[in-house]
Amino acid sequence: MTEKPDAKIFVLRKSIDDNEASDIIDEKKTSEFKSFLTKPKKEEVQVDSIDLFYESLLTVSGRYVADYYRKAIHTISVDSNVQEVTFGGGIFPIKEKSALKKAFVGDRGKNKIDIPLEEHVFVEEERELVFDHNGNEVDIHYKTDSKSIENYPDKILEDNSANVKRPEIKYDSAIQILKESLKSPLEKDIRDLNEEFSVEEITETYIPIYEARLTGPKSKVSLLRLDAVRKKIL
Repeated sequence: MTEKPDAKIFVLRKSIDDNEASDIIDEKKTSEFKSFLTKPKKEEVQVDSIDLFYESLLTVSGRYVADYYRKAIHTISVDSNVQEVTFGGGIFPIKEKSALKKAFVGDRGKNKIDIPLEEHVFVEEERELVFDHNGNEVDIHYKTDSKSIENYPDKILEDNSANVKRPEIKYDSAIQILKESLKSPLEKDIRDLNEEFSVEEITETYIPIYEARLTGPKSKVSLLRLDAVRKKIL
């Protein structure tokens, strides 16, 4: 495996401010307590606190290439009057026809011959995996162009260090999962295997997420999460 590249750090910009986030949360707060038959009134749900967190997405991308030789059998068709073929110094007889096939085509049908060969196989795979801050594989992608990211990510993470959720999965573990996903099981009867796995890129992308602690009917407590980039309740 090639040496791991240095990780890139991105912090995404919010598309809403604190006041807009508060309004969205106030509008959606009752949804956390609704049931199949009932939905509380707005005044029955209290917003106890709203905090801004930065949650990480760890992305690893890589490439796997391999080549090897494997044994295989290739079947060829020959004329009905051919009984065997000579190939590479070997003699290969025709396959015995089944009784059913003989009944339908008699001696006129094509004869089949199995020729054992070796195939030189080349494999090339590329993939990207994304893990949330808990280490779960997710299908989430955000833009990281110049308009979408903060100019000073390290400073933002440092200033909000108490509210930063860094990756719980280690780089090596994420890379191993990526490697296993790229490398398909190989056939048993192979030789001269040459393979290489390389890590192309590692990124930590931090998503600003508002978390609101709510208290509803019968003092039931719930947490409402708002993606501050997509303006979406999670």
